[in-house]
Amino acid sequence: MSETTTSLEGKWALITGAGKRIGATIAARLHATGANVAVHYFRSSESADALAGKLNAKRAGSAFAVGADLRETDHLEKLIDDVVAISGRLDMLINNASSFFPTEFGKVTESDWTDLVNSNLKAPLFLSQAALPHLRAGNGSIINMIDIHARRPLRDHHVYGAAKAGLAMLTRSLARDLAPEVRVNGIAPGAILWPDDGMPDTVKQNIVGKIPLGRPGEPDDIASTVLFLVRDAPYITGQIIAVDGGRSIGW
Repeated sequence: MSETTTSLEGKWALITGAGKRIGATIAARLHATGANVAVHYFRSSESADALAGKLNAKRAGSAFAVGADLRETDHLEKLIDDVVAISGRLDMLINNASSFFPTEFGKVTESDWTDLVNSNLKAPLFLSQAALPHLRAGNGSIINMIDIHARRPLRDHHVYGAAKAGLAMLTRSLARDLAPEVRVNGIAPGAILWPDDGMPDTVKQNIVGKIPLGRPGEPDDIASTVLFLVRDAPYITGQIIAVDGGRSIGW
């Protein structure tokens, strides 16, 4: 371990939306490098419990699942309290949970707005605020999962894009205001996993055709970047790293 590497042993991370997909990969990767993890879920309780059980089988008492609807503001401070009541500390907050669906202009509803803005912008803000005393105590780190489309609009995703653009600014604002005790960075994924509800092959081919590396990424590409930011980059804050195979080079 180099002089610029921070050991994660004995430290606790809360990863939101960690029952499945990218969040689960992040949780497993941090755990494999010594961290203990709180696996947040909303609807994926079985997957979250299974992941926590798998991690505890490798290192007893190193993981637990915790549920909360992040769209509800009064659930956010309680989530942090519930985590710290079990862990005793909180060193890393990974704001990964996200709602993602199209909102065709002219048909946008207030419910669409509430769902997308609350999950993608409001929750990271209030979770960070509730976690701040604990993060400050251990010179901790916040990682916000943004999106390359926070910079370039994705057709029919007006509300989602606006929420992620707001999260990008929140990341920079918090990095400035919470320094030097707490570092705040963001990750902007490109094409990593296709939507669970499917996507036409022609659309996939069109997206891959715009990626200089010629292929979609993998969840571990995101997890590796999280690990770099929380463990190996003590002099980096306020940055948003695109993990997109070069897709945003020309944007």
